[in-house]
Amino acid sequence: MTSHLTHVPAPDGLAPSPQYSHVVWGTGRFVAISGQCAFDASGAVVGEGDAAAQAHQVFANLERCLAAAGAGFGDVVKLTYFVTDVAHLPAVRDARDAHFAGAPLPASSAVQVSALVCPELLVEIEAFALVPEQAGTAPGETGAELRLLR
Repeated sequence: MTSHLTHVPAPDGLAPSPQYSHVVWGTGRFVAISGQCAFDASGAVVGEGDAAAQAHQVFANLERCLAAAGAGFGDVVKLTYFVTDVAHLPAVRDARDAHFAGAPLPASSAVQVSALVCPELLVEIEAFALVPEQAGTAPGETGAELRLLR
């Protein structure tokens, strides 16, 4: 199967970036993943004071959310990074690269914020993905009804 996403790393007139694609488009089911933070399954903060440990936990959480929608990192078209200090971005990129493992990088934005929902948190990341349409119904759909996945 050919890719359902098209990545444009450098449109005419823009310098290419090794950190992201300038433009990504595709077809399929749209999936929005809420901003994920470095919480484990019990709700405890992972890696207090450690941006690298938090970034790895955030990407692990994103992977779980994507899987719940029948998606993976190869389906991600956009990431938005919220960090309490832009000095955390190299750790975030290292964690991203470990999870994307050679897949084309999505479009992305990075924003430094004064605080996240808990003072111990250093990183939050949200994702948008496009999942190829499949025969049958999407996860969570039963006929014309949608059910809330818990």
